[in-house]
Amino acid sequence: MAKQITDTIVMIRPVAFRMNEQTAVNNFFQEDLDIKNAEINKKAQAEFDTFVDKLRAVGVHVIVENDDIKMDTPDSIFPNNWISFHQNGDIGLYPMFAENRRRERREEVLLRLESEGFIINNIYDYTSAEDEGIFLEGTGNLLLDRVNKKAYCALSPRAHEELLIEFCEDFDYLPVIFVANQTVDGKRVPIYHTNVMMCLAEEFCVICLDTIDDAKEKKNVLHHLKEDGKKVIAISESQMHQFAGNMLQVQGKDKKYLVMSTAAHKSLTQEQISEIEKHCEILSSDLTTIETCGGGSARCMMAEVFLPKE
Repeated sequence: MAKQITDTIVMIRPVAFRMNEQTAVNNFFQEDLDIKNAEINKKAQAEFDTFVDKLRAVGVHVIVENDDIKMDTPDSIFPNNWISFHQNGDIGLYPMFAENRRRERREEVLLRLESEGFIINNIYDYTSAEDEGIFLEGTGNLLLDRVNKKAYCALSPRAHEELLIEFCEDFDYLPVIFVANQTVDGKRVPIYHTNVMMCLAEEFCVICLDTIDDAKEKKNVLHHLKEDGKKVIAISESQMHQFAGNMLQVQGKDKKYLVMSTAAHKSLTQEQISEIEKHCEILSSDLTTIETCGGGSARCMMAEVFLPKE
């Protein structure tokens, strides 16, 4: 039986975290901090370690791999963009927009999983698309309804439609395609990743509908969510900018949790919190440095492992 959530995640502990100038060109969630990179990395490591401790305390199995300082990969803390793991033992490897993010793809992560008893059957490697300037940044772009086999994707410079279609054919998903925009300098521009405006849980979906400017596309997204019995919890654009869309539901020892940053949690209304808590508990952690410099939050830091075990 297909599972939507897992109790096992891979996380990469940063060693050279900083604002990535190569991703800032179309990630408008990033901001510069007026402190030295070494201090930024130290703060990010502290936030990372606290976050991992909180997840482990509720029974989530967190597999932590250390980044490699030789790689100079400032965004390695966001592994969900380069890899996805699936219940049948398949893995997806994805083409990345920023050249320095391509070095994040490391065989050591796969070897670590195999050493822990996980089975890898097939690897779908889409990375050659980088040569053509075509990208699809993993579950940053692909919001996967693993039970109903639907892939929600907001097209952007980091999510190309033809590669999305290829993924859906390989993994047997139905594509649900739309454009999600944000306002930057008075213009509507595509949001870089679907998972900053949308979170898909077992029984509900947190989504910033205001970002989908096209009425037909918005209607289609809602149709699919409601067709599959998902309770829609709408957030505003200002809440999205506090990373309220960048959440992930995980399975703990005894309970399910919706994992998010402290900023996301604080941005929610009491009504939204009550809706979420009908289905699971909220687990939040302070990720201020990571969010400010990296332009990503809690969900981006977790690569879900659905692989079978020996």
